[in-house]
Amino acid sequence: MNNEPILNKSLTDWQRLETMEDEDIDFSDCPEITPSQFAKATVHRRTKSIPKKEPVMLNIDKDVIEWFKSQGESYQNQINALLRDYMQTHQS
Repeated sequence: MNNEPILNKSLTDWQRLETMEDEDIDFSDCPEITPSQFAKATVHRRTKSIPKKEPVMLNIDKDVIEWFKSQGESYQNQINALLRDYMQTHQS
């Protein structure tokens, strides 16, 4: 079996994309965000200095951690962001 990549060169027309104006973008296949979706949105702001992370041992319900893992490779960052939002919301 040959493990070499099929394509050695990107097929993206970078020059065309770099010169494209906002008006040239076709959004016809992108649904608009509904007011209820917008109401559920959260804003994530980075702190000015990112605190150093500390590894911890944490017991989390199996179904919860499996759901986060199913969200992608950055599931630990997502958990951290949710905990940070909760912390900032509940600080006096």
